[in-house]
Amino acid sequence: MTVVEPMTEIRPAATLALVRDSDRGLEVLLLQRTWQAAFLPGYFVFPGGAVDRQDPDVRSFTSGRGDAAISQTLSLDEGGADYMIAALRECLEEAGLLLAVDGRGRLPTGDHPVLNEGRAALRREATSFRALCEQHGLGLPLDRLAYLGHWVTPRGAPRRFDTRFFVALAPPGQQAAHDGSETIDHAWLSPAEALAAHRQGRMALGYPTLRTLRLIADFATPEALLRYAHANPPVSRPGRPWPARKGGAAWQVEPDSPAYAEVSRLDPHRQGTASAAIVPGQAVELAPGVTRVTAPNPGAMTGPGTNSYLLGDGHDHLVIDPGPADPAHLERLLALAGGRISRVLVTHTHIDHSPGAAWLKARTGARLVGLPPPPGASQDAGFMPDQRPDHGERLATPAGPLKVLHTPGHASNHLCYLLEPARLLFAGDQVMQGSTVVINPPDGDMAAYLAALHALGEEPFDTIAPGHGFLIGEAHAAIDFLVTHRLAREHKVRLALARHGPASLETLTQHAYDDVPEARRALAARSALAHLLKLEVEGRARQRDALWEVVEG
Repeated sequence: MTVVEPMTEIRPAATLALVRDSDRGLEVLLLQRTWQAAFLPGYFVFPGGAVDRQDPDVRSFTSGRGDAAISQTLSLDEGGADYMIAALRECLEEAGLLLAVDGRGRLPTGDHPVLNEGRAALRREATSFRALCEQHGLGLPLDRLAYLGHWVTPRGAPRRFDTRFFVALAPPGQQAAHDGSETIDHAWLSPAEALAAHRQGRMALGYPTLRTLRLIADFATPEALLRYAHANPPVSRPGRPWPARKGGAAWQVEPDSPAYAEVSRLDPHRQGTASAAIVPGQAVELAPGVTRVTAPNPGAMTGPGTNSYLLGDGHDHLVIDPGPADPAHLERLLALAGGRISRVLVTHTHIDHSPGAAWLKARTGARLVGLPPPPGASQDAGFMPDQRPDHGERLATPAGPLKVLHTPGHASNHLCYLLEPARLLFAGDQVMQGSTVVINPPDGDMAAYLAALHALGEEPFDTIAPGHGFLIGEAHAAIDFLVTHRLAREHKVRLALARHGPASLETLTQHAYDDVPEARRALAARSALAHLLKLEVEGRARQRDALWEVVEG
């Protein structure tokens, strides 16, 4: 089951990772966002923010590289310099650090007025960045910034940004200082320390920050990192549509479309042969020996239908998630397999995923692989597995070894299957496209779901084959985004508790899920309850007489 999130405007933004050398090696500056932030509250991030409409006015105070050269590096027609200007401006506002030089090429030191009075005036909008540069005779050496990455916030976030990531050597003689408003703490850490703190739950980091830290962690010194970054600017996310087919006609798939990762993967030479629509019963070859067939059960909870995956080589086949007991769909799978199906694997036993297994077993004698159904009306109570695989077990298949991963949370018996040679994860309902999974207690467990997502993030795969929808590219980005989204939602639940508790589940849902359409509020209440139960186990919330309240700690 899924909840579809509303679309939001995408704003251009820039982020600057400042690095320095220390007696412990390379360190990077991280700032903690305020707990009142609408997005990523309490998360540690690099200094950065949205590109301002006044940033182009500062171009005349830049040096080193012009807008045309920077724009070419960033795969833009123009305006690349504005991203760098925004990164430097935000770094001054949020961290109190400014990479700028005077007429003699000297960097401002800690007592320079631009770092004190100038920063304060800029933050309260009493002056502009251009005016500060002009007043203090400062120029911005843009050639000292190296382009490190490009990230567009996925659909579903309350705010979306098209962000360029840069790296630079921190200006010596200046002391970082969070602003006490947008940022409430800061730390200089080695990338390894930050990543360990994230894994241990001591520091919240979003996907783009994680990705950047992992890249930086490969370098022992700031100089080595900057040499690499200057010489190897990343290839930006494609900005032009991809040709495809839809409804029998030529179609252009936009980069932000759900079909984009799939059509670009299946048609790398842009011949326009891949389908931009999911058609029930249509066989789509996703990888050697891997075919998807979608069941004809579209709906609000199933999207375009349940995806069944056929793995085989002509002599033997297995099915992952046969879907509902729809004879036409199951006959289609059987025909594609030439009648030879030896095993049927299920990710979980919700009624849109597993009922077809018994039908296929009756026709072919196939062994059923999965975990028994827990109690519940939404469960396929008749599913009886012949084999109950263990977490980490590898199953031999015609397409290569398939690693079994127990991923409880959406369902206590949920499994994912990793096809290791193709680096392809069959994710069931663990990861959805453009939406979030409903976590429905008592079988649904939010803490278990988040733990399973963290564990999946450690597995080696590039692409996700979900239970509903198209292939998902940038697989680990999708997982990290889900963790970020869930924790941001949990923060809204905690705020609702603090402001309105003691309160009923219905009241808390209205406040914590105020961005969800009213028609889906009942489903949202199930996930809200899952968050509250997680907080209760952690000793941060409690229920009395059907009302929830904060536990002061």
